Amino acid sequence: CSGLTNLDLTHLDTSKVTDMSFMFGYCSGLTNLDLASLDTSNVTGMGSMFYGCSGLTNLDLTHLDTSNVTDMFSMFRGCSGLTALDLSHLDTRNVTNMSSMFSGCSGLTALDLSPLNTSKVSNMSSMFSRCSGLTSLDLASMDTGKVTNMSSMFRGCSSLTNLDFSLLDTQKVTDMG
Repeated sequence: CSGLTNLDLTHLDTSKVTDMSFMFGYCSGLTNLDLASLDTSNVTGMGSMFYGCSGLTNLDLTHLDTSNVTDMFSMFRGCSGLTALDLSHLDTRNVTNMSSMFSGCSGLTALDLSPLNTSKVSNMSSMFSRCSGLTSLDLASMDTGKVTNMSSMFRGCSSLTNLDFSLLDTQKVTDMG
């Protein structure tokens, strides 16, 4: 749906939907997306939900109920047009997979990770890869006690000048490739 420039979701009944993976995948022509009418209370999978939505310049996540979501792999991957992303409304307490979650979000210059509960996450591979616009990233709030895969986590983050790993628990990590 790369040519799609507008999408009206107001009449879409999503009350029984459990998987929204790739729902807006590759909709690169979208510049705005109103998610207010989506019922996501039963959704467990949001992997690649906005994958390749490079035209989005703003994304309001306020109305997304993510309390049952376990999979957020590649959720915002390739959203290169985003310059900011407010994660404060995302409930990630049940998420186990955040691999490539922000990969290719090259327009982001900052990202506040403090609202994310990562206590159950085991996969963070490529989580920030190709986020070339990020100039700083505070990892202090990240609970990585269950993470086993951190491969390519910061690959291509060419604007980062400092990363403090001192608070990260990497005892269970088996892949840092």
